[in-house]
Amino acid sequence: MKIKILALAVLTAVGIVAIKPAAVAHHAFSAEFDANLPVRLGGPITRVEWINPHTWIHLSNTDPESTRDPGQWMVEGGTPNTLLRRGIDRNTLQLGEVIIVTGYQSKDRLCDPTCRANGRDITFPDGRKLFMGSSGTGAPRDGSDAVEPAR
Repeated sequence: MKIKILALAVLTAVGIVAIKPAAVAHHAFSAEFDANLPVRLGGPITRVEWINPHTWIHLSNTDPESTRDPGQWMVEGGTPNTLLRRGIDRNTLQLGEVIIVTGYQSKDRLCDPTCRANGRDITFPDGRKLFMGSSGTGAPRDGSDAVEPAR
C-alpha cells in the first residue's frame, strides 16, 4: 500500500513539473498588455517568429503617424494556427515589407531592449487588412475580430 501511495505521489509531482512551464508561458491579454494604451506602428518587418503559444512580428517603427516610440518593436499575434486560419502564413509576412500594425502596448512600457505590443490588425501596402489577434484573451472588443459575438 505504501509503495502505491509513493508511486502516485511521484507521478503527480512529475506531472506538475512537466505542465508548469506551459502554463506559465501562456498568458491572458490583460496580464501583459494595457487596453488603455492603443498603438499604431508602421515600418518594415525585420523578423517573424512562428512559435507557440504566440507569433511575434518584429518591425522597425518608422511610421510618421505612429502613436509610440520609433525603433524596434515586437508585436505579439495569436497562435500560428490562429493566424493561418485568418489567412496569414509564412508567405504573407515578408522581411522588409512595410506594414502598419494597430494594437496595444505592454503594461510595463519598457523598450529595453525592444518595445512590445499586442497586435490586432495588420494593414499591408495594398490596403489589405488582416486581424492578427486572438479572441477570448481579454483584449478589448473593438470590432476587429469578425468572430467576436456582438456586444
